Amino acid sequence: MKAVRPAGALRRRYDARVLESETLSEIAREIERTESDPEGVGIMTRKGRLYPVRLDRVPLKAAPLLKQELLSVGGDAAHARGVADHSVETTPTVLLATWGQYQRLLPKLKRQPFRLKEISEEVERALRGYVAAGPRTVKGAHRTLVLGDRPRVMGIVNVTPDSFSDGGKFLDPKAAVQEMERQAADGATLVDVGGESTRPRAPPTSARAEWRRIGPVLALAHDRLDLPISVDTRHPEVARRAIDAGADLVNDVEGLRSAEMRRVVARTGAAAIVMHMRGTPTTMQDNVEYTDLRAEVYHALAEATDRAVADGIAPDRLLVDPGLGFGKSPEQSLELLVHTGELRCLGYPVVVGASRKSFLAWALGDRAGPLDRLEAGLAGAVLAAERGVALVRTHDVGPTVRALRLVDWARRLASRPPATRDALATVGPDP
Repeated sequence: MKAVRPAGALRRRYDARVLESETLSEIAREIERTESDPEGVGIMTRKGRLYPVRLDRVPLKAAPLLKQELLSVGGDAAHARGVADHSVETTPTVLLATWGQYQRLLPKLKRQPFRLKEISEEVERALRGYVAAGPRTVKGAHRTLVLGDRPRVMGIVNVTPDSFSDGGKFLDPKAAVQEMERQAADGATLVDVGGESTRPRAPPTSARAEWRRIGPVLALAHDRLDLPISVDTRHPEVARRAIDAGADLVNDVEGLRSAEMRRVVARTGAAAIVMHMRGTPTTMQDNVEYTDLRAEVYHALAEATDRAVADGIAPDRLLVDPGLGFGKSPEQSLELLVHTGELRCLGYPVVVGASRKSFLAWALGDRAGPLDRLEAGLAGAVLAAERGVALVRTHDVGPTVRALRLVDWARRLASRPPATRDALATVGPDP
């Protein structure tokens, strides 16, 4: 008996499906499976993925020429309507092009007027930073850490009476060091020790009180922990003493805003995490209004790292952090998390800390306390790692390390090289 197809049903003769090929390696392998000519695999792979690039403050005279040149290579650009009638002096611009189109575009721009040479160089630097892959060594004051080979985890040990999730738990130096040892055994790449609560509305802690809390911990950890140690402080004097006591990295929630902090980091050879935050922990939630959240955070981190390099801190010792929950609403923190891969364009390893933060409870739609946010924190860590974040900061080291192993294996599978020799030679590495 002949089967009757439901009315309106479409016969699937060709099994059309949208491919989830996010890396260039995956695109090349899919093209190979068509038994295409090997030379054609490389040519077509360059066309297989679009890289939108955002630019801000593009001069009026440069914008139409930039669009014209992009159109000439098969791409496009979007800018403000006011460019047409000269009612704006500058414009944000979004470039839409494949890797191959950028390869043809950028040399042309370098020969053009109206600052297009500078634009070309900055676009190229952003693209290279975004797709950069592979391990890099970050030298600390005493030890080094390797980032970029896989998603890595930074443990948190708060030696404070008032931290939002574990205040008072590790005030005893022995208990703090035991927790550091446990986190190391669970797979942490480094451990972050903090002596001042930076929760919203937290009152400030003096440098003297902060050092009384973390000094004994660092002294005890020096002989017991063979792992890089980060000190979470915004006080230059505390940073200096901590580095002298064996800390390798300064995690500054004020983003090296202090010239003295920059001098301390530069003189000691420590590495540093530059985090975005408006104001201080006490005041940071007073103003969470942004005209363009991601653009403003990116710009602030670009300026902060430029200042750090100008003051003598080696670029390969810097990391950046968008500061989830620091001067941001819950929705803004989630937006930054989802788009945190954009910060790779700065050229520095990206650090993200979502662990136990209140925006996770907001996303869950409940009043879950900090200790009830484990699953959401793990999801946040996975989201960050999938977007190329190098280091995830967390209170829950063991579960996070295990969750990120799956992300690592998925990335390895996605980035397997195609069989066609040199298919990616002119395309660049996968992000």
